[in-house]
Order: sequence, then structure tokens, then C-alpha cells
Amino acid sequence: MSETLLELKNLSVRYTTDGIISRAVNNVNITLNKGEILGLVGETGAGKTTTALSILGLLPRYTSEVEGEIIFDGENLVGASEKKLRSIRGKRISMIFQDPMTSLNPVFRVGEQIADVLKFHDKNIKPHEISERVDELLKMVGIPPERKVEYPHQFSGGMKQRVMIAIAIACNPDLLIADEPTTALDVTIQAQVMRMMKNLQKELGSSVILITHDLGIVANFCDKVAIMYGGEIVESGTLEDVFDKNRNHHPYTMGLFGSLPNIKKRTERLVPIEGLTPHPSELPEGCKFHPRCPKCMEKCKTGDNPPIYESGTHKIQCHLFSMEEAVR
Repeated sequence: MSETLLELKNLSVRYTTDGIISRAVNNVNITLNKGEILGLVGETGAGKTTTALSILGLLPRYTSEVEGEIIFDGENLVGASEKKLRSIRGKRISMIFQDPMTSLNPVFRVGEQIADVLKFHDKNIKPHEISERVDELLKMVGIPPERKVEYPHQFSGGMKQRVMIAIAIACNPDLLIADEPTTALDVTIQAQVMRMMKNLQKELGSSVILITHDLGIVANFCDKVAIMYGGEIVESGTLEDVFDKNRNHHPYTMGLFGSLPNIKKRTERLVPIEGLTPHPSELPEGCKFHPRCPKCMEKCKTGDNPPIYESGTHKIQCHLFSMEEAVR
């Protein structure tokens, strides 16, 4: 049996600004075992980054409200003190942020920024040990150690992202959250960074949550997949569950796959998903996807969320599938 590292139970996040309530995350349930890689997939505005920030306790203090449970290694982080969260951030849970260009401090050398993490989480570490560890981390991410005295502006976008990864893995975290780590990079550098992350994950044995909208990256990197729309998980399962075309799938998942180019088939245009992602403050009743769904039925437009169809490890939240097979 695999040991559970992280479990989100009915996690919901609300933002309130100027009296307007935005329901960014709605009753999300995710289980991640030690050593697993989960791909969290969805369009911009689906609630992926908010989910990740809630795990780290980095949501805006006065405008956000978190409900549900975030069980990390047996301990609920919802409502935990700032002191407790600071002891976990960077040491046991680390995050690689979306844009390396703005995540690094431009006035500090990259070596100093890596060293800061080590000094914060180990007050007894000696200066020579810090220097050796910084050199070791830079080598792990493919950067010559002598470049630790340089500033962020002296690095390319791909190299900045490697520095961010070095900072994230400095304390050998149990959980690494990567928020679209290759978005700002060109295709060849994307492949290098993802290959490096895969090797590091195997070496460190960390669990990973990879936030992305690139299904190609998910196919090559992840063990499990969760498809997110309107702040909800509409489909989840193993990589095989979600990528096997012969299985049942949520219409949104089908839309994501349908919008990908097929190198074996000539076509004039890709097939996009009609319409736009709803704003979290204006989510429709019933199934959140129904205004854009080509298979929408009357019962999809009203009431509560659709039931969850479950087949082994594969779950789909949709009315299309038999009520007899629904677990709620």
C-alpha cells in the first residue's frame, strides 16, 4: 500500500472583494501518495494556482476564506499558525512559481538566494556547509557552481528557472508544487527543464503537483491526472484512465484533447472549446461546464453538481453516465 502524503478534503476557497464573492475552488478532493506525480490540468481561471497556494497558506489574508481540510502527512494545515506554516514552507513543501523572471530578487546574487533557504530552516548550519550545498544544488540543476556570484539578470529565462528549482529542492522537500514551470520558456528549453525535474524527482523521491494546461507534458511526466474546471475536479484518475480514448470521459476533457493538433491527420483548423471560462464570481448553476458543453441536457442547467461516476481509480462528475454507477 502506498503511503498518503497529501489529502485535500472538500477544499473550498472564496475571495471577497468590494462585496463580490468569487468561488475560486469548490469542494475539491485530491489524494497524493508519497513519490507520486499529479498533473493538475485546466484552462486559465480554473482554480489550479489558488489550490496550490492554499496548500502553502499563501492566500491573501483578509480577502480569502478557506473551508475543508488540507491533510499533509497526517496534519491539517487549514487554520495552522503562521509559525507552523513557515516551518513547512521551503523545507517540507516547496513551490516553483510560474514566472522565474519576477520570482528572483534582482539585487541579490543567486547563490545568496539559495543559501537563504538553507539558513532559515537550519540555524546550526555552518558557512562552509552552506557554500558546499549551494554548489551541489547548482550542479544538480545543470548550472556551473562558479556562477553563484552572478545576479539574476545575467541568466537566461531557462537558467533562471533552474535557479528557482535549486531553491525549491534545497531542503529535499516531501512535496514539490510546480506552477506551470515552463510557461515562459521556449519549446526546447521546456523539454530540458521537464527532463531535469523528472530526474530530480526520482533522485529525491519527492511527490510533485504539476500545474499545467499542456497535456503533452502531463503524458510524459505524471502518474495521476486531475482535470479542473470552474474550481472543481471534473475528472480524475491515473494517466491511463484519463488518456485512454476507449474509456468514458467528461465532455470538457474531450474538448481539451480535441483542441490538440494531430501529427497524423491533416486538418484546416483545430477544434476549440466554444465559449469562455466563467468568472469565479459568476459561476452558473448546475454543472459549471453546461453553457459550453455540446452534450448539455436540461438537468445539467439546474440544481446541484452532477453525480460522480466512479470506475476503479477513474472518477467523472457528469450527468451523462448512469446514476446507478454514481457514488453520490
